[in-house]
Amino acid sequence: MLRSLYSGISGLHAHQQMMDVTGNNIANVNTVGYKASVVQFQDTLSQMLGAAGAPQNGQGGTNPAQVGLGVRNAGILSNWSQGSQETTGRAGDMMIQGDGFFIARSGNEDLYTRAGSFSFDANGKLVTATGDAVQGWTATNGIVNAAGKPGDIQMPLGATISPKPTLNMTLKGNLSSDDVPDPLNPTNSGPSATNPGNYVTTIPIKVYDPQGATHSVLATFTRTANDNVADTSTWTVDFTKDDPANPGTPITIGSTTMNFEGGKSTDGAGTAVTKLPAIGTAPDGPYTVDVTDITSYAGLSDARVFDTDGQTAGALTSLSYTVSDTGQIIGVYSNGLKQVLGQIGMATFKNVNGLEKTGDSMYRSTVNSGYAQVGQPGSAGMGQVISGALEMSNVDLAQEFTNLVIAQRGFQANSRIITTSDEILQELVSMKR
Repeated sequence: MLRSLYSGISGLHAHQQMMDVTGNNIANVNTVGYKASVVQFQDTLSQMLGAAGAPQNGQGGTNPAQVGLGVRNAGILSNWSQGSQETTGRAGDMMIQGDGFFIARSGNEDLYTRAGSFSFDANGKLVTATGDAVQGWTATNGIVNAAGKPGDIQMPLGATISPKPTLNMTLKGNLSSDDVPDPLNPTNSGPSATNPGNYVTTIPIKVYDPQGATHSVLATFTRTANDNVADTSTWTVDFTKDDPANPGTPITIGSTTMNFEGGKSTDGAGTAVTKLPAIGTAPDGPYTVDVTDITSYAGLSDARVFDTDGQTAGALTSLSYTVSDTGQIIGVYSNGLKQVLGQIGMATFKNVNGLEKTGDSMYRSTVNSGYAQVGQPGSAGMGQVISGALEMSNVDLAQEFTNLVIAQRGFQANSRIITTSDEILQELVSMKR
């Protein structure tokens, strides 16, 4: 009788734990980064009433006779399946697509979380919702050293980008091989008695000097020879700028010649020319001019600037930033340029079920989880970061409500074991009467 009472008690206790776990899952149905838990039951030791016997002397063997002593909770495991994505549009919200955890420093301890709702505090430090410092790498001059030990990620508010002079230009488009004036380019001169069939095309180019000041350089293309039958032409290219001391008076920075054969720029011997010789000297150059895509075919002249380098000075004056899928935090400076400010660190474990929950959607490593394997998002074994989104709880309400019914019925059945055993004991006691 006592065995059945204690078995019923163990069943009540086990199913109460199942109710506790299920209730906690339902309570966290909207908790960011929460992973649902599930209870596993197993039977306890069984009392031996009769041992097994081997066949002998013509007699068959006997099986052991045992009575179970109840049930117990074998463990509570987490379901690590991917939660659904909730788009927020906020740059500080980050979601891990795949395996891995964000790392947060709480006191002298590293904790791990899937909840990626972060923000920068008044000191420019990236922190969690509870103020723990998010771990990663702060960039130096836009370069992240992910081989170093992760630390606090600091937004360098007030940092400046030094100006860079323009050194490279890329020109594209066509220089007309026609022998008639181009009506869309009034600066072009058509055929004349003194200058038969010449064209002039001028391209203004915005450049930066070493101090970051902007200037305008004019690239003037003048056709000096043209033979449509032989499909060849020659152009002189003059780079000039306005004289600061005498406005309106151009200063020549440099000049060169371009030869075209079959519409493509060559050196006159059939070898393609992709870059002009260096133009000018500091502070006006030397400019490297890419003319790979400049052609000389029939039609309109539409030569134009495709790209230049150089920049003015800029400062990081706001918390405007974006996050890439590799966890890089990219800041926007006052001059419109972008630079990598840091990178989020990520950790994985050999046994994620060995992690210990510490509250605040955080986990800590244990002896059974293994050491944290730290790396960059998107690297081997690490998930990618989705910016402007959060990972929602993976709790399945339909499954949890079913578990509620199962736990309730299991609890009722075990309570009936106790009441039935009590009635039998009462009958036994009443025999004395």
